[in-house]
Amino acid sequence: MDLQEFSAEMLYFQEEINPAIEELVAQAASNYGPQSEELLKEALAIDSGNLLALIGLYRFYYYQNRYADGVEIAHQVMSVVGERIEFPANWRDISMYSVVNGLTRSFCLVRLYFFALKAAGYLHLRMSHFEEGREMLEKVVAMDSADRVGARLLLQVLDNNKADVLSFPGSLKQEAC
Repeated sequence: MDLQEFSAEMLYFQEEINPAIEELVAQAASNYGPQSEELLKEALAIDSGNLLALIGLYRFYYYQNRYADGVEIAHQVMSVVGERIEFPANWRDISMYSVVNGLTRSFCLVRLYFFALKAAGYLHLRMSHFEEGREMLEKVVAMDSADRVGARLLLQVLDNNKADVLSFPGSLKQEAC
């Protein structure tokens, strides 16, 4: 499935947005710092499924190296988007049939879903959760034959660096998959 072939349709950040949420997200962006997290959480308290606020919070956690928090938000994005495009609740259950069905609802949201899955997979790799990260990236690659989302490169990097994955004394043994 080529996830690049989409016609002009509204993107998540072009959707109508509650002005209070828009203002909180704008404040979080213009005053980036520790207060940004609270502003974005305040926006999500108004609408927990607001993609602009969720993706803003994901980015905040990513740039703060708070990968576990980022994974949680990526899963929230997948949950919100997956519901809108009628994907199975568990990303492992997504099939090509799910993708084709989702594309009838929104091409952009299908792409966003797979970008969120790729992001979660990448953060799992950063936290040395290699099996979980690999499984997520393999799912993206399986559904994105033209590699438009770019997950294949991350798998190649993982495969090429198996020898560099070391465990520290006293920690659980970590192996690349």
